[in-house]
Amino acid sequence: MLKNVTFQDGEPFNAQAVKENIDAVQRNKERHAWLALASRIVSCDVVDNYTVKLVLSEAYYPALNELGYTRPYSMMSPGCFINGETKDGVSGYIGTGPYKLTEHVEDQYAAFEANPDYWGGEPGVKKIIRKVLPIGQTTLLALQKKEVNFLVTETGGNMLDVQAVRDLGKTGDYRITQSDPVSTKILLVNTGNPESPLAEKPVREAVWYAIDRDSLANDLLGGEDFPAETLMSKAVPYCNIDLKVRNFDPEKARQILDAAGWKLENGSEYRTRDGKTLKFNLCYFSAKAGQKAMSELIQSNLKAVGIQLELTGEENNACYDRRKTGNYDMLFDVTWGVPYEPHCTANILKPGGSYGDTTKGLPEAEKLYRKVDEVLASRDEAARKELYTEIFFRRYMRKQTLSPSPMDASQQSPPKILKMSISCKTSTNFLSRTCNSNKL
Repeated sequence: MLKNVTFQDGEPFNAQAVKENIDAVQRNKERHAWLALASRIVSCDVVDNYTVKLVLSEAYYPALNELGYTRPYSMMSPGCFINGETKDGVSGYIGTGPYKLTEHVEDQYAAFEANPDYWGGEPGVKKIIRKVLPIGQTTLLALQKKEVNFLVTETGGNMLDVQAVRDLGKTGDYRITQSDPVSTKILLVNTGNPESPLAEKPVREAVWYAIDRDSLANDLLGGEDFPAETLMSKAVPYCNIDLKVRNFDPEKARQILDAAGWKLENGSEYRTRDGKTLKFNLCYFSAKAGQKAMSELIQSNLKAVGIQLELTGEENNACYDRRKTGNYDMLFDVTWGVPYEPHCTANILKPGGSYGDTTKGLPEAEKLYRKVDEVLASRDEAARKELYTEIFFRRYMRKQTLSPSPMDASQQSPPKILKMSISCKTSTNFLSRTCNSNKL
């Protein structure tokens, strides 16, 4: 640990403070099961004033990465704990960083001032106010009226209108900066419900061929995103792998469904088999811009091949509950992106994880889970790369995703699909007023 670092309230940042922070999280580790490190920490021991020893139950290569995430192991002054704990809330937000939180109104704004005692030197920008603004024109007007200096939006989440942003950029008064692709819009497919047609591999594969991802990316998302050919961006560690593309092919989808016994009888709109209609549900986040329109396009695509898709739009928490409990047929989601990939997604493919219901109906699920355990404990870089390739591209996700990863005809097993990279690699966008170099 760095020496002579203090929290913003003057308390020393030392080994004892680190231990108290980590121990407090571990006493509530069930809440943080999404992070594999929480289940692997055995103890955090003080060696001396500037050294701690973290004991794990097994090797876990992302340990240092996960300690550096914004949650749950971010270090705060123990003076903020309530009765020595953090699980029931905290009395303040005091860290060691370059800015102090001076004011916070939930869902409105947070104000920060430069920390003159910051160990890395006092920041040049003395005050930052982060505002929570609604989606749409109100936010853009705030920038135009100089109420804010810049906007940050994610194309994978609650994004601004693409054309409106472009129009501002054309004026020359604003600068638009876009990151490399960091995440992917996906459809989670529940393979674990034997009553659902999606339990059948041919139905999942037909759905993939039936979705027009080019139209999703270009017509609905303004060309800012582009069709994903893999589950994760190639910018993600261990994921720079080329795969064959499985293109939009509704006729191929019809052939697959015909061969599986799902037939269009007597001029009906939807296919049936043994008196059962080929239908299932897609749940989308109603608060996230664009998901309703994308869902409706997918509904139209599937109808064209004889599949009845019912749509359900719900608030964020309701969708998260569905993902957690497996109460869905298909569900919109987005990969976490850097720095969480690929290990966090690998971990939640297992039973009890957020994506556990996408894998539990697959014939090779147990092999997949063992490979996940192996890669997370791997110590050799070459072996780790090979394991990720096997998990996400060659053996498992290559069979299970609707990202374009079909097997060669000479291979024995056709694809088994659990996720569809339906649309696009998404980026983070920054929109700012142009300004002199000595100003923010």
